[in-house]
Amino acid sequence: KNPEFLEALKELNADVQVVVAFRMLPELVWNMPPLGTINLHGSLLPQYRGAAPINWAIINGEKETGVTTFKLQHAIDTGNILLQQKIDIGADETAGALHDRMKDIGAALLVKTITALASGQLKETNQDVLLQTGDKGPQSVIHAPKIFTDTCKIDWNKPVNKIYDLIRGLSPYPAAFSYLKDKMLKIYRAELEIIPPEVPPGNYITDGKTFLKFAGTDGYIIIKELQLEGKKKIYIEDFLRGYRF
Repeated sequence: KNPEFLEALKELNADVQVVVAFRMLPELVWNMPPLGTINLHGSLLPQYRGAAPINWAIINGEKETGVTTFKLQHAIDTGNILLQQKIDIGADETAGALHDRMKDIGAALLVKTITALASGQLKETNQDVLLQTGDKGPQSVIHAPKIFTDTCKIDWNKPVNKIYDLIRGLSPYPAAFSYLKDKMLKIYRAELEIIPPEVPPGNYITDGKTFLKFAGTDGYIIIKELQLEGKKKIYIEDFLRGYRF
């Protein structure tokens, strides 16, 4: 909103503006260029509007997501869609790995969007229309709010595939966590074991040398990479060599 900034922006006489990783911008800024201001978002809008679309898509067990270029307007992530590209989510893919793949795909889509805008060949699509006429018919919006500490705490009274998706969706940051002897235990990588658990949910089994696994309602989460409170991130074999249960 600084007048000097706004004046400097006007002097550029830009045809279009691109905004990356913004919060809220005043209309004076995003409505300035004749072709508008565009943003790249890490989901297939109108689904997963919000601050953490990559995390929530994995946490919710989605099999695909994508990137979207759209024009800014007053409400966050609600502007008219320009282009989209779908991306499959790997069964074991983490939010960090998906984010890194999205960077290249999103960059290419952004260039394609600007080129099409310059040629006048791009048709905008209203998100409300998509919500009514999408592939699955009328649908409600799935939101992707900011991740808080409570989001990251593992509830072991859930099926292990849900817990596994939470771990993937929060890795490498901020990381899903539980507790071991009253110390926070962050889990970065894990594997699933779908068998009737021998211990109640939240309890663990270990041989003290090669494996540590926690029970959910229908199986185990086998920890592969972790960080105990006050210690560094470490692989499970190295952790077990130095930890005494």
